[in-house]
Amino acid sequence: MTFYNRTDELESLQAAYESPGHALFVVYGRRRVGKTALLKEFCADKPYLYSLAAQEAESRQREKFVEQIATHYDERVPQIDNWDDAFEYLGEKLAADPCVVVIDEFPYLVEENDSLPSYVQAFVDEQLQATDAMVVLCGSSVSTMESEVLGHESPLYGRRTGQLDLQPFSFEQARAVIDYSIETAIQSYAVTGGTPMYLTLFDYDQPLDENIQSQILSPTAVLYNEPEFLLRTELRNPARYLSILEAIALGHTTPNEIAGATGIDPGPLSKYLQTLRTLRFIERQVPVTASAKKSKRSRYRVADEFLRFWYRFVEPNRSSIEEAPDIVFDRTIAPELPDHVAMTFEDVCREAVWESIRQEVLGPYSEVGPWWYGEHEIDIVALAPSDDRLLFAECKWTNEPVGHELADTLAAKTEHVRWGPDSRDERFALFSRSGFVDGLKRDLDDRWTLFELSDLETLFSP
Repeated sequence: MTFYNRTDELESLQAAYESPGHALFVVYGRRRVGKTALLKEFCADKPYLYSLAAQEAESRQREKFVEQIATHYDERVPQIDNWDDAFEYLGEKLAADPCVVVIDEFPYLVEENDSLPSYVQAFVDEQLQATDAMVVLCGSSVSTMESEVLGHESPLYGRRTGQLDLQPFSFEQARAVIDYSIETAIQSYAVTGGTPMYLTLFDYDQPLDENIQSQILSPTAVLYNEPEFLLRTELRNPARYLSILEAIALGHTTPNEIAGATGIDPGPLSKYLQTLRTLRFIERQVPVTASAKKSKRSRYRVADEFLRFWYRFVEPNRSSIEEAPDIVFDRTIAPELPDHVAMTFEDVCREAVWESIRQEVLGPYSEVGPWWYGEHEIDIVALAPSDDRLLFAECKWTNEPVGHELADTLAAKTEHVRWGPDSRDERFALFSRSGFVDGLKRDLDDRWTLFELSDLETLFSP
């Protein structure tokens, strides 16, 4: 399988590998995000020992770990009955013959023995530090990795020499995989999101609608039950979490709206929302001009495009999909897909703003995000506090060219954005799927920048 992107991540791992002395590196992130593929790509030209933990009894976990060490060093498997001795064995081997050691799905070991971080701490302090070896702890349980490996209370706190919180691909990164035109690529990204596994399941020689039907709407497809599998992997009783995710995907984004849609009282709901945030299934947003910690104007969104698609279109229609998936697509999904893609288009446009800043198409801004207050909302507001400058932008995923009305409406909304002095410098941008009416660019002054899909294609090109 082709390995895509991750240049910066590989460089970080390589720098840790080449630095003098030992390295204890931590790699974590959601399932399917490509952690194992990244580490195997990194190790491909190096001597390495790869140990994949599984959900099984502790004694078997330890036996397999010791077997893998012995196999790598081509010697008989010793009889070892505790983790202290297992790591001491590893330390003796690394002292004589250093290599990269990857312990994948480390949280499975912690699940069976919560003292594992203490054993690793002793190994690092007493043996690893005296070698030139590199040990990588990798895991998909973000909460376990953050608390038991990276957290202040962890025995391993302060021992790591580097870490990577591996994220899904941005749209710009995903373009290396999505072999469609820019317009269809945005539509496709709105379905798969940036998770590498989901991206590579689509056949880009086939139309997007056929990929959706064959890879998601077919009961035999991997992605048909994927979100349910992810929830059950992380949670023992996922029913209420599933209903929350479905409510958010269907447009109920504030705590009150979610409580009303699910029937869950606000008190317990806050705990469920926090759990889903920890698992990275949802994210909390506040207006870009507000304080994330203090603002009460929060709203939630499903953090992954594929999950948002699945909970909006698949979960509510499971029975119908089992009987007639083509009819569900034609009558339910296809008519509503543009509305679904419109939210993704806003995210792509925010990426484009950042890329325009890097390429100096736009001036420098330090914060970029959505803004809303009451009934007023602006898709993108960018802030440059040192210059008292703002950028206001709207994004339209419509079949008609954008005209003067949108520009006038956006300009009128700015008076509701309370930020900076009265003399602040205001700039504007419009993003349009279908371009702009004749004369619009001529009629707007130099504070305005207009982006068509061809401009996005240029911005995101290597």
